[in-house]
Amino acid sequence: MAATTTTPGTLSPTDRSRVRRHRDRQREDRAELHAVLDEALVAHLGRVVDGEPVVLPTMHARLGDVLYLHGSSGAASLRGGEQVCVTVTLIDGLVYARRWFSHSANYRSAVVRGHARTVTDPDEALAALRALVAHVAPGQEDHAAAPSRKEMGATSVIAIDLTEASVKARTGPPGDGDAVAGGDGRWAGVVRLETRVAEVTTCPALPADTPVPAHVPRI
Repeated sequence: MAATTTTPGTLSPTDRSRVRRHRDRQREDRAELHAVLDEALVAHLGRVVDGEPVVLPTMHARLGDVLYLHGSSGAASLRGGEQVCVTVTLIDGLVYARRWFSHSANYRSAVVRGHARTVTDPDEALAALRALVAHVAPGQEDHAAAPSRKEMGATSVIAIDLTEASVKARTGPPGDGDAVAGGDGRWAGVVRLETRVAEVTTCPALPADTPVPAHVPRI
């Protein structure tokens, strides 16, 4: 891997992380990397386990320029000390075109490559888990009970520095708009997609009139 110098606020792609196709879609602002990671609720962790490639969905959180993932301490996929690849993707829209090969999607994606470090410091592990709860369910990090010592012992946390990362994004209409000038008037456009709250239900073990805390999202 070629050496690279990272400037605060910018992404400096390496040979592994440089976008090869549609280079115009590569983003260079580190803030865009942070934004994609902070908005996405699911990351995919790729690594080699016992000689076989494995890609697993997991939840994540970012603190500064470090990405944290967690799982069972017995999970082979959460071992540290190895090279990993983490990806997240946000789909903003489906691009309907006039030709099959012009169909696409409007998206934002991030790819992070690096060394997975096992978090052994208890304070860092607790901060990472707090950040994970805050990322998935903002406000619950203060509302819910913190993990017990036994729960912490059963949990593995790994950290990946965001030094080697890339962001790629597509926006806009179909790329075959010039076909209209040739007389092709078939409809084409963008179907916008979004993630939203569909329903909030109270745990059935609680009285039905238990008030929903203010930090829980509403429809």
